[in-house]
Amino acid sequence: MKKLRVLVLVHPDLMPPDSSKGYSEQEINEWKTEYDVVHTLRLAGHDIRPLGVHDELKPIRDEIESWRPDVVLMLLEQFRGEAIYDQNVVSFLELMHVPYTGCNPRGLMLARGKDLSKTLAHYHRIPVPAFAVYPMHRKVRRPARLPLPLIVKSLNEDGSYGISQASVVDSDAKLAERVGFIHERIGTPAIVEQYIEGREIYVGVLGNERLRVLPVWELEFGNMAQGDWLIATERVKHDTDYQERRGILHGPAKNIAPELVARIQRLAKRIYRTLGLDGYARIDFRLAADGTPYFLEANPNPEIAESQEFASAARHDGIKYLDLLHRILVLGMSRATAAASG
Repeated sequence: MKKLRVLVLVHPDLMPPDSSKGYSEQEINEWKTEYDVVHTLRLAGHDIRPLGVHDELKPIRDEIESWRPDVVLMLLEQFRGEAIYDQNVVSFLELMHVPYTGCNPRGLMLARGKDLSKTLAHYHRIPVPAFAVYPMHRKVRRPARLPLPLIVKSLNEDGSYGISQASVVDSDAKLAERVGFIHERIGTPAIVEQYIEGREIYVGVLGNERLRVLPVWELEFGNMAQGDWLIATERVKHDTDYQERRGILHGPAKNIAPELVARIQRLAKRIYRTLGLDGYARIDFRLAADGTPYFLEANPNPEIAESQEFASAARHDGIKYLDLLHRILVLGMSRATAAASG
C-alpha cells in the first residue's frame, strides 16, 4: 500500500504515548486501541498524526486545510462528552469533503439508539428481546408484556457503560431503582429489556457494498461468582485484573451447529444493511438455549485494538492486523471516491 497521510481523531485523554513501556496493564488498556492503530500504521511507513478532539471542530478543520491528509481515521466515540455526538463529527468531515474511516452519520444515528435499531430489526423479522424505554424522570411502570427478570441499560451509551450486576433486576422495586440510577448517574434515558439467558455472541462485519462477515465470536465468562448474572458488565469488558481473576476470555464460538453459525452470520449482514452501516461494525447477540439468536445492539466503529474481539476474529479469518487497518482505510477512501463519482 502506498504511503498515506492519516489524521487520527482521538479523545484528548487517550492520546497514545510513543512507547507502552513503564505503563501498567490497566493503564495500557485505556488507550490500547489508539496505541495499536498509530504504532502499527507508523511501522508500516505511513505518516500518522493523532489529534485530540473534545468539544471544538476548528482544530480538525485547521489540520485538514493545512496538512491535507489522505484520510481521517475516526477513533472518537464521543464529542463534548456525548456518545451520540460522534455522528456530528463525521457529518463535519463529509462537509469538508475529506475521506474518513468507519461508519456514515446516518448509520451511527440508527445504531446508537438501541430502541430504534431494535424496532427496525423487529420489522425485518429479526428476533429481538421485548423492551421498553423510560425517558428522563418519567415514573417507572412495568408493562405486563415484560416479565421479570429484566436488564436495564443506558439508551445511548455503549462499551457497557453503566452496566453492572445490579443491572439485572428481578422485582419492580429494583427496576425503579436501576432506572433511576441510569437517569441520575449516567444522564440518559433507560432501555429495559427482557433478560435472555444464554451465550454472549459477537459478529464482526467489514465492508461498504460488498460485505465480509467474520467468524462468530463468544465472550466466555470463566469462573464468575456463584449467583452472578452472565452479562458483559463494565468490569467484564474493561477491568483487566477482574478479567484475569475470573477467567474472562473471548474466542471462536464452539459447539454451535454449522447451520446455526450460518444463520447468525446472515442475520448480522441483514442488520448491518438494515441500519445503513458501512466501514466496519460488530453486531451483538444473545444466543438462547433454544438456538434463537436475539439481536442486542449494533456497534459501528467498535474497538480495533489488536487484542480485542474484532481484530481477533479477523485474524482468525486470515486477516493480519496491519491488513485489517489497511482495509479500513481503503474502505473509507473508496466510499469517498464512490460518492464523488455518483
